[in-house]
Amino acid sequence: MEMALTHTISCQLAISVSHNEIVCDRDARFQLAKPAEGVQTDSNPSGLIHYSNVQRTVTGKYEERETLDIEALNNTRRADRQVLFFNRVPKVGSQTFMELLRRLSIRNAFSFNRDRVQRVETIRLAPIEQLHLARMVSSYSEPSVYVKHVCFTNFTEFHLPEPIYINVVRDPVERVISWYYYVRAPWYYVERKQIFPDLPLPDPNWLKKDFESCVLKGDRECRYLEGEVHEGIGDHRRQTLFFCGHSEKCTPFNTVGALERAKLAVEKHYAVVGVLEDMNTALTVLENYIPRFFQGATNVYYDQVNSFTRINRNFFKPPVSEEVKNLVRSNFTREVEFYQFCKQRLYRQYRALKLQSNVL
Repeated sequence: MEMALTHTISCQLAISVSHNEIVCDRDARFQLAKPAEGVQTDSNPSGLIHYSNVQRTVTGKYEERETLDIEALNNTRRADRQVLFFNRVPKVGSQTFMELLRRLSIRNAFSFNRDRVQRVETIRLAPIEQLHLARMVSSYSEPSVYVKHVCFTNFTEFHLPEPIYINVVRDPVERVISWYYYVRAPWYYVERKQIFPDLPLPDPNWLKKDFESCVLKGDRECRYLEGEVHEGIGDHRRQTLFFCGHSEKCTPFNTVGALERAKLAVEKHYAVVGVLEDMNTALTVLENYIPRFFQGATNVYYDQVNSFTRINRNFFKPPVSEEVKNLVRSNFTREVEFYQFCKQRLYRQYRALKLQSNVL
């Protein structure tokens, strides 16, 4: 049965989907928007939304024709060993995904390994440290999982077998707000003092500072200037850094170079990059593209959804106005672009699954 969807494009190009293929002109990159008002949608029992009579806005540019082919979209087959490497980004629900993997390790019979809690989390490593990390992960017996906060590490540069890379992203502005209050939460310092008793407590005035005031007063911590390089405790603004890698070229904030390197790493190396805001789609893609590790993930997650959603939840985070969020968003243009890029890729992987099932 032929499936055809017509998309409306800002440059007046028509894109049609037929069977399992979507074709764009050489210089057209599309960005999926939310359903327009009046567009009919329906949902299946899993809660995923499907569109009928869809119109979507398309902007930007694509360099190549895009094909919704599961084989082309799944980097799992490129891995040399059944070892999953989750170089988790902070404040994207990675604690939840880590706990999900731990429970799946029992169900699916694989080894679960994670990095120990550190006094100072070092995410950018020197080449010799990258080599040590790659050797350690490569030494795990198959099948195994390793989880760590660290930048993308290319094992093949050290002539070591490529693992199965996964990660998760989140709206970059929501993420930076989450981090801002996370490092100010009372329980955060209680936990760290228990592990590191000699750790000094921060200035009370710093702890009491709210995000909106920080932004509106132009505080150094909340200016988010393009090209700025800052490695302080409050600087987890660069989601792209975890995909760009360890190079100094990845450190300037919100730059084109870091963005393009991060995109390339995702396309070339990552099996799946999930999106926190769409857990249903992320779990479905993980289950189908990496079944050895994620078989049954949706059932495990929703069987105990209340315990998962409480993990690392910060009840001390006050609401932030859309006005302030938009001010911050204007300085996160490339970070937002990267987030949208990852979201579009996840949806392509999902649509490829749906098209394949319809063809079969």
